[in-house]
Amino acid sequence: MTRRVVLLFLAAFLLTGTAGQAQAAGYRYWSFWDRDGGTWVYATQGPSLVRPSDGDVQGFRFSVSEDSDDAARPRGTADFASVCAKTPAEGGSKRVALVLDFGTAPDAPSGETPPAPRTACARVSPDATTADALAAVAGPLRYDTNALLCAIAGYPKSGCGEQVSRKNTAAPRQQDTSDDGGGPSVGLVAGIAVIAALAGTATWQARRRRNATR
Repeated sequence: MTRRVVLLFLAAFLLTGTAGQAQAAGYRYWSFWDRDGGTWVYATQGPSLVRPSDGDVQGFRFSVSEDSDDAARPRGTADFASVCAKTPAEGGSKRVALVLDFGTAPDAPSGETPPAPRTACARVSPDATTADALAAVAGPLRYDTNALLCAIAGYPKSGCGEQVSRKNTAAPRQQDTSDDGGGPSVGLVAGIAVIAALAGTATWQARRRRNATR
């Protein structure tokens, strides 16, 4: 009887692990970032509300993520001097460096290919928002009815913040990328080992009880 309970517990463990992987989901959207020194910081306001200063660097990354902690950061050059080297300062305007990362193929909507990442230097009026700067150098933009940014430079052609399964997206950042022959994960193996140990202990205890009653 004890052995049966242990086997049922093992089956439940395996099914739970499989279900957790199958149900993993995220949202496909453009995340918005501020450059603080040498670090990307997830923006707390939308681009239509932020009014950057002259010399600021801001970034956008298209990807599938669960939340701000999970969101992928923009890649590539993120230095104002480099991005705006060919855009001299002019009176009555400000310059904003923009890093535009269209993401990777696994994060792209079905049938679409992400453009290569690029940078742009927007020269806009002193009171312009980030959305204004973006429209000046990376149109057409697309927004939904809630003012969520859906597309930059026409990408993607459709969709906006939709929930999608992550089983076909890029591998998690902390996944072991060594060649393990496609075997089970370390966590799964460890879990099975623990349960096997419990099963052995339960069997030993059962035998001990039977011997004691003889």
